[in-house]
Amino acid sequence: MEIIRATMNELEDVTALFNDYRQFYGHESDVGSAKAFLQLRLTLNESIIFLAVQDGKAIGFTQLYPTFSSVALQRAFILNDLYVTEDARGLGAGKALTEKVFQYSQQQHARYVTLQTAPDNANARGLYEKLGMKQDEYCNYVKYFD
Repeated sequence: MEIIRATMNELEDVTALFNDYRQFYGHESDVGSAKAFLQLRLTLNESIIFLAVQDGKAIGFTQLYPTFSSVALQRAFILNDLYVTEDARGLGAGKALTEKVFQYSQQQHARYVTLQTAPDNANARGLYEKLGMKQDEYCNYVKYFD
């Protein structure tokens, strides 16, 4: 398995995975909007996308968004998306993608990588804890806008 940083050359592969990921979370399929969203993120250098490729086939991706820690005066990253195709689960792609995120973040001298996952997503929580991530002590709040 190879983990590569996605560029516009991999946009079609990432788009297909991203569309599947959104459907996994209950959204309707919308390949055109998914592609436009990713294309803009890559064009504006607003996100970092890593792609897991096995035997020439894209089997998973992760997307990071840069942010900053004002208190630490350092860069930080939000691991916003992680998805592995159903038929590739159990092959270690999620672990390899997450480890690539950690490696990249350390190379960028980031203070931390943060993420959120559903409380009932036992597989993801197990992976993150196995890789040394811990739940923080902060109360996260969110306000959604329609």
